[in-house]
Amino acid sequence: MSMLKTPAWLRQHIHPYASAEAIPEKCFDDINGRLDQLNRGESPLVSILIAAWNEEVNILNCISSLSAMESSLPFEIIVINNNSTDRTQETIDKLHVKSLFQPIQGCGPARQMGQEHASGKYILLADADCIYPPCWLDEMMAMLQKPDVVCVYGRYSFIPEKGYPRWKLYLLERMKDIIAELRHFKRPYLNAYGISMGYVKELGLKVGYVMYKIWGDDGRLCFDLMQYGKVKQVKNNESRAWTSPRTLQRDGSFRKALASRIKIELKRLGSMFTPHPPHDTKTSQN
Repeated sequence: MSMLKTPAWLRQHIHPYASAEAIPEKCFDDINGRLDQLNRGESPLVSILIAAWNEEVNILNCISSLSAMESSLPFEIIVINNNSTDRTQETIDKLHVKSLFQPIQGCGPARQMGQEHASGKYILLADADCIYPPCWLDEMMAMLQKPDVVCVYGRYSFIPEKGYPRWKLYLLERMKDIIAELRHFKRPYLNAYGISMGYVKELGLKVGYVMYKIWGDDGRLCFDLMQYGKVKQVKNNESRAWTSPRTLQRDGSFRKALASRIKIELKRLGSMFTPHPPHDTKTSQN
């Protein structure tokens, strides 16, 4: 993870198209050619679930990166169209991946449908607007397949854009990693984001996702999984997922985004050293 530049592999998956109709057929052919070479008919051990809402171009970048996975593990990719109103489905239909449609809005309902239709023993969650390194699947699975581990999560980095230079994003990421270490002692589920997360499907089906739109469906699932075993971090920087800074941009500027996050973390710092009491994650609002 560099302070000044993004990794070379990342650039090949950032396509310059502004809409689904602008994507040339050759782009789909290249990605599908790689997808077709991945498993060669083997039964998948891993199912990668991607909930997609209005991601007609971003989903192309995501699948492009997954098609370049350097892994001997057989896996499938399932994209769940979460009631998109743009041309997300058109993009999905041109890619050699399994496609589902979930009319109930929210990542929880989309991921629940995905795991119910998954063939793999293990589930990995990926986000439609993220790009994944070639080692991501193997690094996640190496940790997830260890004894007594039921859930894993990885780290992520930001792709620089105007007003959000790489060096500023790097400093934010380092702060975020330190906070994640503190959280992990007693509240690891607060680090479990669908951007890079994995779990045992049998247990995921047992506890289930929240079936309405609410922030934190991924962390809620992780919290419920903790009763069955361990939650582990995947810390290898080479396996970090990469995403745009659009969540930071909602605050208006990098400075405001940083200040907002520091304020939130300071407010709940004291609670990081005590476990969260058992509660119903399907109805709680925290």
